[in-house]
Amino acid sequence: MNVFRRRTVADLQAEADQDKRLNRVLGPVNLTMLGVGAIVGTGIFVLTGTVAAQNAGPAVVLSFVLAGLASVFAALCYSEFASLVPMSGSAYTYGYATLGEIFAWIIGWDLVLEYAVGAITVAIGWSGYMVSFLNSVGIHLPPELCVAHGQLVTLADGTQVKALFNLPAVIIVGLVTTLLVVGVKESAQFNNVIVIIKLAVVVLFIVGAISAVNTANWHPFIPANTGQWGQFGFSGVLAGAGVVFFAYIGFDAVSTAAQEARNPQRDMPIGIIGSLFLCTILYILVSAIATGVVPYQQLDVPDPIAKAADMAGMKWMSLLIKLGAIAGLSSVILVMMFGQSRVFWAMSRDGLLPAFIHHVHPRFRTPWLTTISTGVFVAFFSAVFTVREAGSLCSIGTLLAFVIVCVGILALRIRHPELKPRFRTPAVWFVAPMGAITAMVLMAALPWKTWERLLVWMAIGLVLYFTYGYRNSRLSVERVKD
Repeated sequence: MNVFRRRTVADLQAEADQDKRLNRVLGPVNLTMLGVGAIVGTGIFVLTGTVAAQNAGPAVVLSFVLAGLASVFAALCYSEFASLVPMSGSAYTYGYATLGEIFAWIIGWDLVLEYAVGAITVAIGWSGYMVSFLNSVGIHLPPELCVAHGQLVTLADGTQVKALFNLPAVIIVGLVTTLLVVGVKESAQFNNVIVIIKLAVVVLFIVGAISAVNTANWHPFIPANTGQWGQFGFSGVLAGAGVVFFAYIGFDAVSTAAQEARNPQRDMPIGIIGSLFLCTILYILVSAIATGVVPYQQLDVPDPIAKAADMAGMKWMSLLIKLGAIAGLSSVILVMMFGQSRVFWAMSRDGLLPAFIHHVHPRFRTPWLTTISTGVFVAFFSAVFTVREAGSLCSIGTLLAFVIVCVGILALRIRHPELKPRFRTPAVWFVAPMGAITAMVLMAALPWKTWERLLVWMAIGLVLYFTYGYRNSRLSVERVKD
C-alpha cells in the first residue's frame, strides 16, 4: 500500500495549462481584494477589544505583530507554491506534489475546518450583526428564527421559547452560494465593492479617532502578569497572538483561485502577500488607536471599535461600524465558501472524492456542484450551531495547513532543486522552518478540547480515505490500468 505516492509538479503544471474550463478572469487587484475580503472580519471589529482586556493590554499591538509574523512566513511559502503549481486546491495540491497522497488527503480534509467551518462561524456572526442592525432601525425579526436550534429566546411578551433555527444565517449562505454559482467574475466584483465599504469604515475610524488618543492609556504598555499564564505580561502577549491569529485566517484562500487567475505565476504572490501586508498594517493601527482612546480594561465588549468611536466623539459612526462589520462578514463568507468549493473540486479531480462533482457549469464556467454542496453544508450547520461550537476548530485547522505547507516547500527544494518558480521564498531555510515552528507554537497554546476535536475529525477523515479515497484515487486507477 503506497499512501505516499505523489503527483509530479510537471504533471500538475501540464494539467493547469490544458484545463481551461474555469474562467481565467482574476487579476492582481481582484486577488488582493479576495484576500482582504477573507481576512478583515470579526478580528478587527471584536478580537481587538477582547485580547486587550483579557490578555495583553495595549500590547495587543504586539499580539497582532506576532500573529502577522507567523502568517508572513506561511504566506511566503504559499506564494512560491502558487507561482509554481497554479492549480485550484491550495495547500491540498501542494501537499500532493511534495509529501504524498496521504498528506494531501489529510490537508484537504483539514481545510474543511478552515473554509467550511470558518464560513459557518462567520455566517452565525453575520446573523447577529444583521439582527442588531435591523433592530436599531426599527425592524424586528422573530427571535426564535435568529439563533441556533434549541437555544432559549425571550419573546416580546416576556415568555421564553426554544429557537427553531437561524434564518438570517441560512439566507446569507443561500445568497452567497447563488452568486458563486453564477460566476467568479461577478463574485469578485461583488467582493470588491464589499471590501471597499469595510475598508472605508476602518480608515474613517483611524482618521477620525487618532486625534482622541490619550497616550497615558498606553502605560504600562505590557501590564504586569497576574500570576496566571496568559493574563498580561509577555505570556499574555503570546496568548493574545494565538487568539488574534483568527483575524489573519483567509489570505491562503487566494491560492484556491489559481485556475481562475489570468497570470497566476505573477499575480498569485501579489494577491497573497499584498492582502496580508495591507491587513496587518490596518490591524496594528486600529488596535493602537482603540487602546489609546479607551483604557484597555473597558474594551471587553461585543463592539469595542464602536465604543472607541463613541469615546472619540464619533457617536454617529456606530451605525457605520455595524454596516462595516456586516459588509466584512459577507465577504469573508464569500471567500471561505469559494475556497472550500475549489478544494473539493480539486480533490474530486484526483479521485479522492466522487468524480461526478468535478463538473463545470456549461454557461457560468464555475464548479457549481461543489459550490452548491458547500452551500448546503454551511447553511445547515449555520442554522443549528452556535458560534462557540462552530468556531473552536477553525484556528487549529488553519495552523495545521500552515505547518504542512512550510514543510512541503522544504521537501520541494530538496527533491526538485532544478525547478525555477517565478516567485521564490526568500531565505527559505529560515522562513519555512520558522513558519512551521510558529504555527506549532500557536497550536500548542490552544486548549486540549480543541485538539481532541481535531483528532476525532482526522480519524473520521482517515477512515474515509482508506475506504474510498485510496482505492478510487486517480493514481491508483492509473496504476491498475498500467
